[in-house]
Amino acid sequence: LIEPGGTIIEGTSGNTGAGLAIAAIAKGYRCIFTTTDKQSQEKIDVLRGLGAEVLVCPTNVEPEDPRSYYSVARRLSEEIPNSIYLNQYDNPSNAQVHYETTGPELWEQTEEQITHFVAGAGTGGTISGTARYLKEQNEDIDVIGVDPNGSVFYKYFHEGVFDEDEIHPYFTEGVGEDIIPENMDFDIIDDFVQVEDKSAMQMTRRIAREEGLFIGQSCGMALAGAAQWLDDHRSELSPEDIVVVLFPDSGFRYLSKTYNDEWMRNHGFLEKKPDVTADEVVNLRRKQTDVISASPDDELGDVIEEMTDKGISQMPVIDDDHEVVGSVTETGILNHLI
Repeated sequence: LIEPGGTIIEGTSGNTGAGLAIAAIAKGYRCIFTTTDKQSQEKIDVLRGLGAEVLVCPTNVEPEDPRSYYSVARRLSEEIPNSIYLNQYDNPSNAQVHYETTGPELWEQTEEQITHFVAGAGTGGTISGTARYLKEQNEDIDVIGVDPNGSVFYKYFHEGVFDEDEIHPYFTEGVGEDIIPENMDFDIIDDFVQVEDKSAMQMTRRIAREEGLFIGQSCGMALAGAAQWLDDHRSELSPEDIVVVLFPDSGFRYLSKTYNDEWMRNHGFLEKKPDVTADEVVNLRRKQTDVISASPDDELGDVIEEMTDKGISQMPVIDDDHEVVGSVTETGILNHLI
């Protein structure tokens, strides 16, 4: 244990650090967090805004490398007096809190009818703790883990092999690992699916647009994985099944990434807008020589339809002598109708 005024040290991708920083404020502790350079600036800003010191470490190094965010956190805890390294990856309290809270909440909120639980996996605490509680209530509940391509969990689950060749950089934050944390209990997980970055990012944007849920990247990945698994097991499902997908992250931490069209296009997650040259614009204008117009005798409905078809908001009115005698505008039409 640490004395008042001591230091909490942790490696975090954002959520755990924010919770610890708030608790530290209440208890009078100092916080030092290590994170990776793939994390969004918004996450780092939140931690610093809560008074924490944040050390950004390189992502693409081995876990044992002294520069990794795991190693830096361990070293700091050894060097700084009156400090503690909580180590969410191997600390059993991580999974236990989900056993005591998240699991019972899902069981009660679904009126004991939940049939499938889907979650992304990082430290393993959320999926393992929640799954352990749910399996104790009903061992037939299916637990599905979702892993980003570039992490080791998917292959380890299906083949029992820790394959370093599976490890490569990926963009989805807060999920997946290049280690096997002690909190990850594969024995109570029924299946694992793997999701590409593009699917995760596009699902994140889609849910915000279609459902009004401003979720983060790990949530989009979890839902993309759930959709993939459910599609593959459609014949095994019934209308009575209740599938719960855990959303642990907010979209406000990804304003500069997933919710930024330029960032999405630069990384191939959105189609790029075609480049149009000035010469093409000029030539296009030259080709459009016909003036779209209405005559004084045209029905208003026909004029509105013509404007809609041509994608224009106004149209001149020209009589039989080719004289402009007026104009029709969307604003004018609306004012007339109102």
